[in-house]
Amino acid sequence: MSEHYFTESPSSEAKSRVLNLDLAGRAVTVETVSGTFSPTRLDLGTAVLLRHLAEPPAGDILDLGCGWGPIALHTALDAQDAEVDVRVWALDVNSRSLETTAANARRLGLDTINTVTAADVPADLQFAAIRSNPPIRIGKEALHELLETWLPRLAPGGRADLVVSKNLGADSLQKWIAGMLGDGYSVTRTGSSKGFRVLTIERD
Repeated sequence: MSEHYFTESPSSEAKSRVLNLDLAGRAVTVETVSGTFSPTRLDLGTAVLLRHLAEPPAGDILDLGCGWGPIALHTALDAQDAEVDVRVWALDVNSRSLETTAANARRLGLDTINTVTAADVPADLQFAAIRSNPPIRIGKEALHELLETWLPRLAPGGRADLVVSKNLGADSLQKWIAGMLGDGYSVTRTGSSKGFRVLTIERD
């Protein structure tokens, strides 16, 4: 069976590469590695999400499915520029993703990023923001379980932003999230670009 970016412990040879890109308005150099999500470039959906994100709120912020770290790095850099006190939880099941995100945070001098698996996150922790390019390809049942686990952990007044391809079911996922969360939350489409939807969930 071939490995996927959601494999917990990739056994394939780790091939690294250096990317030069713009995050939070800065030209940065990061390292990516094979066996993680989109190791050859900044994924188009993630790029769309980053362009739509508001300034990060103070507090705990979850990057759900961090890959090699673009959302976590962007968030930490943006918070640094805005002098906002944040703690970014970069969560993934893939050990190689966590190692690469941590290495990129060190490379950029960011000490506000905490790379974690689900078991490392305190059970009572709520998030001021959740940001994610969710792993659609893990399958609908697993995706729903993932979102059912983490979206209800938005703090009151918190906001989650997800980017999903229209062709991979963004509109039906928006309806499902609204039904799953129920009263006390709003679920709206706040952006659309290059075949991707940005879905924003806000908790009252």
